[in-house]
Order: sequence, then structure tokens, then C-alpha cells
Amino acid sequence: MVPSTRKDATLPSVVAKLGAEHATTALSLTLLFHPDPERIGASWEQRVSATKKVLELGRHQPEFCLQPEGQLLAGLEDRHISRQALRLEFSAKGLLLHKYPAACRCKLQGEDISEDIKLDAEQLQRGLSLQLGHSVVLWLRLGPARAMPPPDAALGQLALRGRSVCLQRLRQQIARAAMTDLDVLVQGETGTGKELAAVALHQSSHRSGGPFVPINMAAIPESLASALLFGSAQGAYTGAAKATKGYFQQAHRGTLFLDEVGDTPVDIQPLLLRALQQRQVQVVGGAVESVDLRVIAATDAQLDGEGCNFSAALRHRLGSIEIRVPALREHPEDIGELLLHFLREAAAMMDCERLLPSADDDEIRSALWAEVFALFARYSWPGNVRELANAARQLLVASEREVQVPAHLLQRMQQDSSAEPSHGSLRPMAQVDAEQFRAAFVSHDYEVAATARALGVSRQSIYRRLEEIPDLRLASEVSDSELQQALAAADGDTREAARALSVSYKGLRVRLRSGTRL
Repeated sequence: MVPSTRKDATLPSVVAKLGAEHATTALSLTLLFHPDPERIGASWEQRVSATKKVLELGRHQPEFCLQPEGQLLAGLEDRHISRQALRLEFSAKGLLLHKYPAACRCKLQGEDISEDIKLDAEQLQRGLSLQLGHSVVLWLRLGPARAMPPPDAALGQLALRGRSVCLQRLRQQIARAAMTDLDVLVQGETGTGKELAAVALHQSSHRSGGPFVPINMAAIPESLASALLFGSAQGAYTGAAKATKGYFQQAHRGTLFLDEVGDTPVDIQPLLLRALQQRQVQVVGGAVESVDLRVIAATDAQLDGEGCNFSAALRHRLGSIEIRVPALREHPEDIGELLLHFLREAAAMMDCERLLPSADDDEIRSALWAEVFALFARYSWPGNVRELANAARQLLVASEREVQVPAHLLQRMQQDSSAEPSHGSLRPMAQVDAEQFRAAFVSHDYEVAATARALGVSRQSIYRRLEEIPDLRLASEVSDSELQQALAAADGDTREAARALSVSYKGLRVRLRSGTRL
């Protein structure tokens, strides 16, 4: 009898290979702001599997590169940054930030770095802002390594800005979908840019010479749906003085974009399904007409599951290809480039280009802009790219001679629930005895962040205390062999394996997703 290989599928090495996106993990630094705005968006990265485990971060190193062009730039080259500012050390436990004595001012997530700081994989995968000197803002993150340029690098210039892996993948998906004539369902949160993705898909397809017809499905009255979608003959109903083309006919030989398709009234869904299946429409009061078009639908609504009144048949008909536009919080390294773009766009409309950051700015002005970009980087952007664009416009409206963040915007960002408490509001770990610490760590399922919040201490103090207690550890400290045995014993159940190992379930998931140890 051939032994079962079912449990082998739970091994980290196998799990890591299930998705190409997790094939290689890298630590990256992306320029969110620089005194020379043309350098915003440049990045440096090092694969976690690399032999070198230490990075000296300073004025001249490392070298940054603009992707996907591959244009190699020099180091940060800002005279206010020390030649040696920070040392970044990679290990199985995470990343250690060490500030050199007498180095320039350095801030992590808006807080001054005054002692060694340890960051775990979970923090690094979310990403953190890092400020050096007065005028340089970086985004530090652990994630998939950047790949080669997308199949059509020019696609990135159509409407989708950003050099992150997230945007790189999105452009690749759009380029591949554009090579087919299949219908596409674009999903994503509100404000992520789903229509921009649809436009990019249309413009890069063989139908780019044809019309692009957008419709808001939520705004179509049920009583007029047939006439608006499929057209009407002269005299078909009261007031129909002449024949009119419906949206389907208007999009003939082009692309029909069904925006907010998840809000399509229930009675309209069967009509839509029939037209999509047959590529024929019944003109109100007229004949059946054939149409040649591609359909792209977009929604931020859930189309599956209990309580959903969206037709399953229609949902599957629309989703021959599915593309998900990521939320901005999933690619915060693009915030610098996006913010600069929106500022320039708004300034041109408002005739206030003088306010924009420039390589000719003095030190104070550059420092002000750096603080703005750092503030924006730490915000969670629930309204995504649309909210960022609105904030850029509000910023310029509130500024006269110098950049100024509107009070309501500043308050919203400072109160953002995603922000961690400042060091000044935390109590010292010395006030927490070993018994209290152990009880809190175990009761909060070995989660560092949850334990820190419960005890009112910093994450760094949690890490330091863990080093003093041999029988408590992080998920990153579990050996590969022990992890494999725990997963096999738990029959692949990650949560059960975490309980058996007495480590964080979230931390273990991060470990498995990355496919490797730092």
C-alpha cells in the first residue's frame, strides 16, 4: 500500500509553493519623500534568503532603483543624513534597528529612535514609516520580491500609478486579461480605482479603438431598465418620439462597463444575464439585435453567501476572469508617488504649482513636506486612493504660502484607530512582574501586540522580556523540524499547531505565508 502523502501538503516548504507570489520574500525600503521629488518611489530590496544579513543605512548607502524601469540611482545623498545612521540586522527573530551614536535624528512610525528596536515579521509585513534627518521618509516592509516588469510596462502609465508588488501584479493581471476577449469582474473596496482598472483593460485590448461605455447599475430605474440597456423603437412607449440605442448597442465593438453591478435591481438581473449569454438584445418595441462587445463589471459588494440577492448565474457569467484591486493599506509604499501625483494634478487645476515640493526648496520647506508625507503614510486610508486624492486637494486649499494640513484632516489622521499609542502614554515594563507578564501573554494567545495593549507597555519591552524567559517564544523561533511535526500532528490545522507549540497563531500564519525564516 502506498503511504499517504496528505500530511506532506502541510509542510512549510510546500505551503510556500502554493502561490507564486510567496516564492521569494524580500525586505524593502521605498522612498516616500525626498528633497528631490523625482526620486519618490525609488526602492531598495534584499531577498531574505541572501547571505548578507546586515544593512548599513546612511547618506550613501544602499543604492535605490526606480522600478520597473530599472534605473539605478545613488544613495539617499542628503547632507542632513549621517554617513552611518542605522544598522539593520536580520535574524530568525525578526529585524533589529540599531541607531549609531551621534547619528542624525531617526524616527520610526513618527517616534524618535533612542534605543535598539526589534521588529517581528508581522510588523514588517504591514510596513512602517522610517524618517532620516529632516527630509527623507522611507517605507520599511517585508513582502514578496519585485518581479520583472509587467508584460506591457507601458500599461502602468495608462491610469494605474504605483511601483509596488501589488500594483505590479495588478498590471500583469490586466495585461493578461487584455489578451483575451472574456468578460471580467473587477472587485475591490470603494475608492480603490476599479474604474481605472477597467479603463486600462479596455485601452490595452484589441477593442481600444471602440467605445468605452460606463453605466452605474445602481442608478438604473427598473421601469426604464429594458429601454436604457437594450434600446427602444420609435413609438415603443409614451414619449418615445424616436428610436434610441441602449447601452449595449452604444458599446458595440467596444467595452461595456457595468459599475456597481452588485447593486443591480433583482428584476433587472435576468434581463442582463440573457443579454450576456446570447450577445443579443431585445429592443423595446423592436427586433432582436446582435451585439459585439466585451463586458467589464465592477463592485465593492459581496456577491456570494447568505443574504445575498445577487443571481449566482449572473455572478459566474460576469466572472469569466476576476481581478481584485487592492486596498491602499495593502500597498502603502505607493502613497508617496500617488500623493505627489495628486498634488501636481490638483495644483495644475488650482494654479498653485508654487506650493508643490521642489528640489529647489529650502531646508525648512522640505522638512515640512517630509512631515506631511510621513503623516499620510501612517494613516490607514479607509477610503483608499479616492480619499488620498481628496486629501491632496484639501491640503492645497488650506495652504497659502506654506503647506498646511487642514485641522479636520489632521485630527482624523491623528485619531486613526490603526495608530499605536505613543511612548509617552506607556508604562515601564519594570512595573510588570513575571507572573503578570506570563498570565497576560498566555491569555492573549501569545500575541505580542495584544499583550502590549493589555499591559499598557511597548512592543519592544515585550520582546525584551521574552528574551529573559526561556520557555516563552515567538513563532519565528520555532525550528523548521518542530514546525513540520506540529503541523503533521495537527493534520494541517494551523491554529491547532500554534496551540501545541504555545506560539501566536497570527505569527505562525505569517511564518507559513513568507515560506522562509528571516
